[in-house]
Amino acid sequence: MLTATSPRPAPKPNTATITIALAKGALLADAVRCLQQVGIDFSRFLDPGNRLLRIESPTQLNGQRYEALLVRNHDVPVYVEYGQAELGIVGYDILRERYAGSEARVAHLLDLKFGYCRMSVALPQDSPYTSAAQLPPHARVASKFVGCAREYFDRLDLPVEIISLYGSVELAPLTGMADAIVDLVATGRTLRENGLVERDCLFESTARLIAHPTSYRVNQQPIGELVNQIRERWLGSLVASGPF
Repeated sequence: MLTATSPRPAPKPNTATITIALAKGALLADAVRCLQQVGIDFSRFLDPGNRLLRIESPTQLNGQRYEALLVRNHDVPVYVEYGQAELGIVGYDILRERYAGSEARVAHLLDLKFGYCRMSVALPQDSPYTSAAQLPPHARVASKFVGCAREYFDRLDLPVEIISLYGSVELAPLTGMADAIVDLVATGRTLRENGLVERDCLFESTARLIAHPTSYRVNQQPIGELVNQIRERWLGSLVASGPF
């Protein structure tokens, strides 16, 4: 589990409104549903016509006002770390990548149990190797998650060349640029369609509720109440509906 060191900056001054950074993309709908379950409504972000990046919930939790920032996935921990948001909902993969090789500067409050995927090593189907550990020294590995990839191969004590890509990393082995990739895998369909096989799982990832450590102490009562309500209503409903 990630633990927080002292945050870089001081948080913004305590106000009557608590700010939550939400990630655009795959986690957004479930993040909105999770917060709706406890009486906080950011469903306006799901409106296709919405262009606002900052909204306030029209409803409150025990009289506490909440607003949300809609930011890129990788930016959620940044806004929390720098104190511009007291809380954030972000994938564990993003936290592992941002703080690879260092102590986390945000506090990890809850595993929200949605957005499941795996960070994995994948190799071409016709590769002579069946695991990452079998790759030869100085093999090329393509990834958008350079920190996670380097951390993993360092643990294997295997020197490799990490190629940083921002697009479809599956192309790298197809073109001969890389011997393997490290990427997020959900169903594995994209890998199969591009002739790749998932071989090793680095870690599993789900959405996490995070906080700025100092903001959490300053706002301990309202944030603690929010955490309790999410645990009881959101996570409780998942347990009631069956295995997750």
